[in-house]
Amino acid sequence: MSNQAGDPPALVPDVRRAIARLTGELLPELVELRRDLHRHPEIARQEVRTTAVVRDRLARAGLDPQPFEGTGLMCDLGPTIEQAGWPRLAIRADLDALPIQDRTGTPWRSVKEGTSHACGHDVHTAAALGAGLVLNELHRLGQLRSPVRLIFQPAEEVQPSGAKELIEAGALESVNRIVALHCDPRYQVGSVAIKTGSITSAADLVTIYAYGEGGHTSRPQLTQDLVFAVGQLLIGLPAVLDRRLDPRAVVSLTWGAVRAGEIHNAIPSSAVIKGTLRAGDTRTWHQAAEVVKQTVPLLAEQYGIRAELQYRRGVPPVVNDPAVTGLMGAAARAVLGGNNVLVAEQSMGGEDFAWYLREVPGALMRLGVRQPGAQPADLHQPEFEPDEGAIRVGVEVLAATAASA
Repeated sequence: MSNQAGDPPALVPDVRRAIARLTGELLPELVELRRDLHRHPEIARQEVRTTAVVRDRLARAGLDPQPFEGTGLMCDLGPTIEQAGWPRLAIRADLDALPIQDRTGTPWRSVKEGTSHACGHDVHTAAALGAGLVLNELHRLGQLRSPVRLIFQPAEEVQPSGAKELIEAGALESVNRIVALHCDPRYQVGSVAIKTGSITSAADLVTIYAYGEGGHTSRPQLTQDLVFAVGQLLIGLPAVLDRRLDPRAVVSLTWGAVRAGEIHNAIPSSAVIKGTLRAGDTRTWHQAAEVVKQTVPLLAEQYGIRAELQYRRGVPPVVNDPAVTGLMGAAARAVLGGNNVLVAEQSMGGEDFAWYLREVPGALMRLGVRQPGAQPADLHQPEFEPDEGAIRVGVEVLAATAASA
């Protein structure tokens, strides 16, 4: 028997009320847990303490969390697959912080110099953990019909990321659907946003090492005038992408670092430029990579310099499955009301949740974290501080999605 056909099932009113009650009871603890994680952030593949905090809380609830090699864990709850008659729905959260200084000024600001949860993964972890605790209690009350797996993933913020490692380690075995939330300061707290299809973009890392004959700035004709040539690469490569790809495609090459030379009157012999290439769909993602690889040597040749391209594949777009998107959206409307469930805009940001969706259907939802009337800092900024009311929203939506499955 399968429970995936037809329209998304409605959330039973008694279950909806139980989710609200249980979330309310857990909320003070979850807020404090989130603050604890925020005080003690850990960057990719170093999430030892974070993993232990999550593991210990799940164990205290009578569950049996299974650690992955290194950091991260998964935990099954609810009825068995044999009892339910269908595979598990998975809820994924990411654990890692960023190498960014915390300038929030809150009492729970990071105590680690140069490290902070500037992307909201502390909120994701608290929400997924809270959802798991709520679902475990629903199961005890006989109100959970589907098996559920919690996946707490390390290393979302780096390449290669943790998603592929966890998939290889068996995180998706006996899973047929997966969902996740991501903080988004574009949306006010109390709301979420979702859409079918691409909700994030592909993201690759582009690095170009350039070399030429250096010299004095008074005699550029005796050199390859490397800085000028690099400037043409900076301008020319995005321009070629614009002309070579379908103008209806969503693609962006943006430079984040340029290093060349030390003083005013010396032409350097080496330079490096770094940027990210982002594409809105998988086809454009593949095409753009080929254009970059073809174009860099041609542009370099025009100015007599030597260019070495280092092109690192990042993540594909997160492409939300229509059926799982419908399930998650219906659950969100049941617990938040229809006015608080919005249609998401596609983000140009990357998210390694995309790798899970290449294996099983799933959906990523945007979690509103903007304080009412505030103009918050964006993700990956030192001042980023989400409204903690979003934790309750995240717990209720994730729990309702699993309880509806």
